[in-house]
Amino acid sequence: MTPDGSCHAEASIELELDLQDAWDVVADWPRQSRWMLFTRVWATDQDGRGIGGGVAARTSVGGIGFTDDMVITHWDPPNECTVKHLGKIVRGTGTFAVEQTSKGSSVFTWSEDVIPPFGKLGRLAWPIVRPAFEVMMRISLKRLVKEVAA
Repeated sequence: MTPDGSCHAEASIELELDLQDAWDVVADWPRQSRWMLFTRVWATDQDGRGIGGGVAARTSVGGIGFTDDMVITHWDPPNECTVKHLGKIVRGTGTFAVEQTSKGSSVFTWSEDVIPPFGKLGRLAWPIVRPAFEVMMRISLKRLVKEVAA
C-alpha cells in the first residue's frame, strides 16, 4: 500500500512494435475492448486525448458490472498516459507507459494505484485480491499481443 492509501498492481509485456505503433495500439480506447478482459472501453470528452480528456470502461461478467469513468491527468504520447478513476467502485489512478527497447520492440506497462472499495476492509483484503487482479491484467496483455499479431 502507498502512503496515500492506494494499492499498487502492475503488469508488463513486450510488443513487437516500435514505440509509436505500440502507443497507437494501447491508446486506441475502443480497440482496448478487444483485449481487456470483460471490459468495453470508449472515449468521452476530447475524444479521449490530452489532459482533461475522458475515457469510460464498462466491466461486467454475466450482466453484472460497473462503469468506470476516467479523466486523463497526464498525457505524454508516445510514452505515457495517466487517468484518474472517478467512480465509487474504482478510484485512484491508472497508467499506461510504453518504452522502446534496444532491439526495436516496445515494453508496455500497465499499472494501477487503486483505492479499494469498503475502506479499511478493502485495504486489508488487497494482499489477497492483488494476485488475482494482476493475473487478469497479464491475461489481458497476452490478448493484446494476439491482437497486435492479428
